Amino acid sequence: MTSQANVIGVSMVKFEKPGRNEPFEIMASKAITGALADAGIDLSEVEQAYAGYVYGDSTCGQTALYQVGMTGIPVLINVNNNCSSGSTALYLARQAVESGSNDCVLAFGFEEMQPGALGEHWTDRTSPFQWIYNRFDQLNSELPDGPVALKVFGAAGLEYLEKYDANPDIFGKIAVKSRRHAVNNPYSLFTTTLQLDEVMNAPVVYPGLTRYMACPPTCGAAAAIVCSDRFAKKKNINHAVKIIAIAQSMTTDLPDSAEDNLHLAGFGMTARAAQEVYEQAGIGPEDVDVVELHDCFTPNEVMTYEGLGLWGKVRQRS
Repeated sequence: MTSQANVIGVSMVKFEKPGRNEPFEIMASKAITGALADAGIDLSEVEQAYAGYVYGDSTCGQTALYQVGMTGIPVLINVNNNCSSGSTALYLARQAVESGSNDCVLAFGFEEMQPGALGEHWTDRTSPFQWIYNRFDQLNSELPDGPVALKVFGAAGLEYLEKYDANPDIFGKIAVKSRRHAVNNPYSLFTTTLQLDEVMNAPVVYPGLTRYMACPPTCGAAAAIVCSDRFAKKKNINHAVKIIAIAQSMTTDLPDSAEDNLHLAGFGMTARAAQEVYEQAGIGPEDVDVVELHDCFTPNEVMTYEGLGLWGKVRQRS
């Protein structure tokens, strides 16, 4: 590392249900424009850009950026890395600055989704989830078929409850908490609160998961400007937020990922990534005041808390 990476501008648009959103390139361009304004710089000062998205053809990132301007940036990397697409784009932006390759880069993400449960689009070739399907069937012969995300996180939730003799309403309480936060966020999709009985008595979408324990398809965009200390000093920027750590390896699976349903859902990767970040930053989970994490299903949030070391495993009914 030769330079410190700093975030100097951020922006996002309000998230909407599919069909109510603006086209992806419009959402993304608004987020990019907002981040540039927040940073107080012009697009011409950005040297590289990284676009994260899943649902779109190749070079959607260029199309989105061109709505803001065509500056001839030599490299614009499109990142499709499923749930970690946005964090991967930010990881690459930070890496470009810390390596000394660039002084000012843009990371942005967007998604224009379709209604309904997530499905595969390339059914004429080997599925990237095939090894997960195979192991899931070995571990859960009694569970029904369904979309891969529902199956994996539903089974992980059931295993968690059984393993730690936890009260099933723990997953419902997560939904209530998240919706309470959403009501106070002008960019969020939801604007009304939920009660625990509503969550627990909602229609079951998969064993162990009710409708309100699963996030819906959502459309939106966000952007961040990342720069070096040198750039911030040159531009007299004094509001920079330093990125003190991002897991160096962007951890992927090890053989233990097939150990059980919890690891199949990513528990082991989360724990390894968290340990890397804590060591790199020189802090521990006890030093963290605010956490934003991926909550595609409420069981995933509970497992992520533990993977991040934020609380001990639940061993008694709450």
